[in-house]
Amino acid sequence: MKFDSYSEEWLDFILKCRTGNDITDYDIVIGGVANDKVFNTVELYFDNLIDKKEAIRRLCYEKPNLQICFRTQKALDEYLHYEGSEQI
Repeated sequence: MKFDSYSEEWLDFILKCRTGNDITDYDIVIGGVANDKVFNTVELYFDNLIDKKEAIRRLCYEKPNLQICFRTQKALDEYLHYEGSEQI
């Protein structure tokens, strides 16, 4: 699953994950991180102090900081490969 921006779909997904109600089986999720400014808006929404429309309005001004979440062993096995290291 890839979220290209902070959207209603992203907000719904974050809410389900944070409340333990995520039933999706995505191997990898790519999307914005809830940094301090974003997290404040998300918390206001979670606490029912603002509605979803207001949360999205506030988030639309934030550029997502990309994170990649490997959620299954299958994703790790298929997409992460050790290429080497060097001592600095």
